[in-house]
Amino acid sequence: MKSRVFSVDVLRGVVMIIMALDHTRDFVNVSAMSFAPEDLTKTTVALFVTRWITHFCAPVFMFTAGIGAFLRLERDGDRRALSRFLWTRGLWLVALELTAVRFVFFFNVNYDTTFLLVFWVLGLAMIALAALIYLPFPVLVAFSVGMIALHNLADSVTPAQFGAYGRWWNLLHQPGLLNTDPLLIVGYPLMPWIAVMAAGFCFGRVYRLPGDERRKLLIRSGLALTAAFFVIRYANIYGDLRPWSVQPQPGFTVLSFFNATKNPPSLDFLLMTLGPAILFLGLIDRAQPKTSSPFVVFGRTPLFYFIVHFAVIHALSIAMALGRYGWQPWVFTPPPTIGGAGFPAGYGWSLPTTYLVWAVVVATMYPMCRWLATLKATRREWWLSYL
Repeated sequence: MKSRVFSVDVLRGVVMIIMALDHTRDFVNVSAMSFAPEDLTKTTVALFVTRWITHFCAPVFMFTAGIGAFLRLERDGDRRALSRFLWTRGLWLVALELTAVRFVFFFNVNYDTTFLLVFWVLGLAMIALAALIYLPFPVLVAFSVGMIALHNLADSVTPAQFGAYGRWWNLLHQPGLLNTDPLLIVGYPLMPWIAVMAAGFCFGRVYRLPGDERRKLLIRSGLALTAAFFVIRYANIYGDLRPWSVQPQPGFTVLSFFNATKNPPSLDFLLMTLGPAILFLGLIDRAQPKTSSPFVVFGRTPLFYFIVHFAVIHALSIAMALGRYGWQPWVFTPPPTIGGAGFPAGYGWSLPTTYLVWAVVVATMYPMCRWLATLKATRREWWLSYL
């Protein structure tokens, strides 16, 4: 069991480190303040790749949360206790999204606008999984694979088609603004993220297999899903709301090919990210990293890391703005990336500076997360499982 948990921890730790790059870009990079890095009419290869590599974070974290739930069931053997843990932790994550996460994101308590992002959908997916774990295994597999494979059939459905009930479609499948007071912006709709977590729970059975058999299955599954991405994406018929196209600039056709839709995560997007992630699990299955490894440390403290690293990034961006511009009324407001206004033209820093700040953020997080990881490994208080 120890080596199995290590490999999942390492994968999660890798994506946590990569995730910090994406959030650093949001708060620091000059290009992020004016256009999306996926905009092929404005982006550069370096900026696109900086964004693209972070696409692995959300699906891998959701999938490994499902694996973690299965391994917890294997360890404790109590389905009812697991269900209780999932729905209570899910409620906790939703509460954190609306409080702590929102505060480190904006550094204010003005609730005129609230984003429903990763913790929101992760929490609701856990609440759903608390019920789904009672389904027979074949039924849960069919539900998970079916939703992941078929949800793109609903891409053409719009909230307007539901009239006054359109906001429910935003919550379920199409990101957008809810006409509420305060204003809610759905960044992560529920479909098919619930299925991704449920698929991870089903996939956890792979870790019952003996070592060599498990590694072979992980590697073959990862290669098969990755190959399926190339086949389906190349066909350009189904699997993504945003088909790829030939671009006038050299090499940008390749970028268009990999420019899959993140929210809702398309079939192409999930194959593109989960395939290599599962392959990676197979390749590192024999690894025995030290518990002090940053990958293990971050992989075992993801919730704490997520909230605190946001605060660190935001604080560093404010310090950098004060150093360059001095005191200005906009310094403590959200950057243009997340809707802030009043910033000077050209606000932000270069991509190399963004990478440097990212390294500082990760280095700052390590001692805090190592302390918490050690605490969680040596003490068994129930509340530690919620950090």
